[in-house]
Amino acid sequence: MIDIHTHILPGLDDGAASWNDTLDMARAAASEGITTIIATPHHANGTYTNTAQDVAEHTQTINERLIAAGVPVTVRTGQEIRVHDDLLDAWYRNELLSLAGSSYVLIEMPSSRIPKAMIELIHELNILGLKAVIAHPERNAEIVQHPERLAELIEAGAFAQVTTHSLLGGFGKRIEQSAWSLLKAGHIHIVSSDAHHIVRRGFRLREAYDAIERRMGEQWVNYLQLNAKSIVEDQALHTQPAVSTSSKGVLRRLASYFYKK
Repeated sequence: MIDIHTHILPGLDDGAASWNDTLDMARAAASEGITTIIATPHHANGTYTNTAQDVAEHTQTINERLIAAGVPVTVRTGQEIRVHDDLLDAWYRNELLSLAGSSYVLIEMPSSRIPKAMIELIHELNILGLKAVIAHPERNAEIVQHPERLAELIEAGAFAQVTTHSLLGGFGKRIEQSAWSLLKAGHIHIVSSDAHHIVRRGFRLREAYDAIERRMGEQWVNYLQLNAKSIVEDQALHTQPAVSTSSKGVLRRLASYFYKK
């Protein structure tokens, strides 16, 4: 398995605090069957700044230490880039990283809203040959209330990544409902852990895929896993399995439920 969104690099953000934490996380990932991890430390979110050069240097060091420790996991470079006014200029300054050197970039929106210029940003990234992957949209308050607005971002050219813990109830019932409704409506393209720590927030990737297989079938697990592989290999994402028409009705009812709240 491949995990495209993790906070495994030590001491860079609110994820792994030390090499021992990183080692514990890598061993836990390997035990689940994860072979490739993209390190995506927070960048430009108002608290953490992790430029491309720093992330690349840390990733190289960690890979050398994991090989020495005999842990069969490869770490690739990336960032979880918060939407900010300087984002496009920062790309030109070579401060930003795509996911594993691909044309896909992991973009984080504020938790409370969709930025006004989000569609414009997606278009600008597309002009640069880059594809925005929106991190954990199920945890964005505006999308929870108006899930059709995620569809608008996807129509503009973005993709969306749901978090394992959201699907498994780790962020509460509302987020769990939002995650599954977006997935069943066909608005999710990748599943990733957003792992920070083996105790506080581990990977649970195998557990999430098992839940998806039970609820939606093996074809959806294959689709999501192949998409993660396609990102690492910088290939086009795969065609979705058929989306149930009943799922679209569920999405509308969920939007109405949250709006009334």
